[in-house]
Amino acid sequence: MHFIVKLFPEITIKSAPVRKRFIKQLRDNLRTQLSQVGEGIAVSRDWEKIEVSSPSDDPALSARIADVLARTPGIANFARVVVHPFVDMHDAFEKTLAIWGEQLAGKTFCVRVKRTGSHDFSSIDVEKYVGGGLNQHSEAAGVRLKNPDLTVKLEIRDDTLYVVEEQVKGLGGFPLGSQEGVLSLISGGFDSTVASYLMIKRGVRTHYCFFNLGGRAHELGVKEVAFYLWNKFGSSHPVKFVTVPFEGVIEEILKNVDNSYMGVVLKRMMLRAASKVAAEMEIQALVTGEAVAQVSSQTLPNLAAIDAVTDTLVLRPLVVMDKGDIIDIARAIGTEDFAAAMPEYCGVISVKPTTRAKMDRVLEAEAKFDFARLDAAIQDRKTQYIQDVVADLGEEISVQQVADPANAVVIDIRHPNEEELRPLRLTNVEVLRIPFYTLSSQFASLDAGKQYLLYCDKGVMSQLHAEHLTAEGATNVGVYRPEAKVGCSL
Repeated sequence: MHFIVKLFPEITIKSAPVRKRFIKQLRDNLRTQLSQVGEGIAVSRDWEKIEVSSPSDDPALSARIADVLARTPGIANFARVVVHPFVDMHDAFEKTLAIWGEQLAGKTFCVRVKRTGSHDFSSIDVEKYVGGGLNQHSEAAGVRLKNPDLTVKLEIRDDTLYVVEEQVKGLGGFPLGSQEGVLSLISGGFDSTVASYLMIKRGVRTHYCFFNLGGRAHELGVKEVAFYLWNKFGSSHPVKFVTVPFEGVIEEILKNVDNSYMGVVLKRMMLRAASKVAAEMEIQALVTGEAVAQVSSQTLPNLAAIDAVTDTLVLRPLVVMDKGDIIDIARAIGTEDFAAAMPEYCGVISVKPTTRAKMDRVLEAEAKFDFARLDAAIQDRKTQYIQDVVADLGEEISVQQVADPANAVVIDIRHPNEEELRPLRLTNVEVLRIPFYTLSSQFASLDAGKQYLLYCDKGVMSQLHAEHLTAEGATNVGVYRPEAKVGCSL
């Protein structure tokens, strides 16, 4: 199988050295990600495109390659193509008919040809010849040059013919790693997850900083969504997840800060902490999901008061977006269900929050704050690579991992999109499909007399949820890991 990957247009207008660097970065990213999909997948580049090829024609492998290409930043579109030596226009027609003949039945169509190299014919000549042949030798409804039902695309490069089977829109943006890194303040809701995604799409290596306000379930949910974003859109580069315990800071604010200023002061404390963490990680910018006037702390005067606490650059990719548009993006990238099910653990909710913070009032409120509590929170933070989030849940909960699911029910907790792409099929084993974001609510209704094994592709989310259910008192839950060792204890 063969794929032709077209670059995001903004890459093509860069200077020659920058364009070359971006294309190389995209090629390297694809090599890293596709190495986990299958063996023998080759990725090559030239000035205009990237080509991906595999010696196997397995449809399942083709679907997995297409899935990687569809969610890799830097790609405008990609096409699955059949490659042939170019003989002449009649041979090109026959090769095209073999691929498109049945699909044209009852449909209007046109043929579009892109030609590169020295030939004694033009692209239009090929379009007319192949289009006329398809019209005569198929059951097509006719040729229509404007708004046809189907567009048949061919490319001729020197002595090679490419017949496009399918073209798919890519993610756009820049290749991940082509820009410097940022630290995203993530809470797991719609805004911070979409903001993080937009940074990844722009080619920015996005690390995560979570302020734990006192809820273990919230921490679990945020780690899940951060891992999901990295695994789906940014796994070509390792990133870190930082947890800052903010319970003491919350207690100090509730005890000493005037009610109307609690929200602004909390955000200032978060920026102070995040700035120090970013400096130690040699990161120059922070990212938040704030949008103008969405909540009281996000009015322009309040944002100005919040930003005044740090010299670190604060990026707000959602700053003028409507909430509905943010939710639409969350739905498109698969994080809507995460956000909708995310527990809320915010202990600082002002009854009558100010929308026009005065700096003298802010400084007066903070003068009563014991900054040793903030320093302690920063000092006690935990930092880990995102793929290792399982290791930081604490409490040393023992969760059994088994390779043989006999006498148990396997629960596939993957996102429906992932389950559809790579369905789990087991012989003589009952498989339930319960997405992770509904597992907590549905598990209690399952038959308590049965043993349940949770499954996901890499074992991260299944381990997280098994530990959470065990902490909640379940004694009949484990993890299904093919070829895993039994009795793994964290």
